[in-house]
Amino acid sequence: MADNDTSQEKTEEPTHKKLRDAKQKGQVPRSKELNSMSVMVAGATGLLLMGPFMIAHLAQMMRSGFSLSREQIMNPAELFSHFQEALLTAAVGISPFLMLMTVIALATPMILGGWAFSVGSMAFKTDRLNPLSGLKRIFSANGLMELIKALAKFFVVSAIAVSFLWGNLDQFLGLGQEAFLPALNHAAWLFGYSFLVMSSSLILIAAIDVPFQLWDHSKKLKMTMQEVRDEMKETEGRPEVKSKIRALQQEMAQRRMMEDVPTADVIITNPTHYAVALRYDPEKMAVPVVVALGRDLIALKIREIASESGVEIFEAPPLARALYAHGQLGKEIPGQLFYAVAQVLAFVFQLQRARNQGLDLPDRPEPYVPPEEKS
Repeated sequence: MADNDTSQEKTEEPTHKKLRDAKQKGQVPRSKELNSMSVMVAGATGLLLMGPFMIAHLAQMMRSGFSLSREQIMNPAELFSHFQEALLTAAVGISPFLMLMTVIALATPMILGGWAFSVGSMAFKTDRLNPLSGLKRIFSANGLMELIKALAKFFVVSAIAVSFLWGNLDQFLGLGQEAFLPALNHAAWLFGYSFLVMSSSLILIAAIDVPFQLWDHSKKLKMTMQEVRDEMKETEGRPEVKSKIRALQQEMAQRRMMEDVPTADVIITNPTHYAVALRYDPEKMAVPVVVALGRDLIALKIREIASESGVEIFEAPPLARALYAHGQLGKEIPGQLFYAVAQVLAFVFQLQRARNQGLDLPDRPEPYVPPEEKS
């Protein structure tokens, strides 16, 4: 029971597949405080930098609108033309600021959770209309966090606003003693600067909210040990299926190996427990290659195919065991066995030539296998 209870606890970090599936469903970490902070700070900065440009265009629009003659006002076509020019002037003046706000509003969410678009998240869900579900959301950890953030924003922004206004009280009171246009420009600059300072105070709230949203998102996606095991089975396949696949792969590899036995020059045997087939083409190979190897039933099958194909079988138990232990299918023979294999191949080639030409058969060699290679 204890093991079962432990396996049902969500203690494991979400896997890559879990995170990928959640992102496809639109479940990504998002921070409203980060979004609002970025928009507010970018807006305040944009007003300070682009304010003169926007005011100049708006002033031009107003001058053009207030300088119409009576004849132009009474002429509908002329009046519509001036109206179009005024709209164009205003659009040119505020379009850079609007473009900046649009880019910031779209780019900021991608910083935290990346781009995520899901049609399913926009689907109508009846549980959203359930009052009980709404109450659960209000009195949940997220609801408590939202309340704390709202209070924190109120106190932080209020404290910074009061401190800033108190520190610049002389400048605000001095506006009444300035000329109209300089006072208007000065007031616009103070407004923009105040807006930037108060917006920057939201950085503190965002710095707290972003880690919380990342932690909350990870907590919601945590998995139980059983879920991790089930996902591994789905991803990598069930053990019985994998075992069947490995068996089929081994069967196919053995079939291909047996097809290469007739191409061998010699089969070195134990004589019954091991069999290693070697091929050597002096014009194409620098070193003999292992084309087949096996033990017991596979070794018996290699010998049977070799006998049917007329491949020479050479009994050398120490060499056969060493080749089986250190050789690899399709690879060159180990360097420490070069001399022993060369003795066998030289004998096999001499034996074939003697049989073809009716000469005396060569003496059978005893291949030298280093003591450390014997098993």
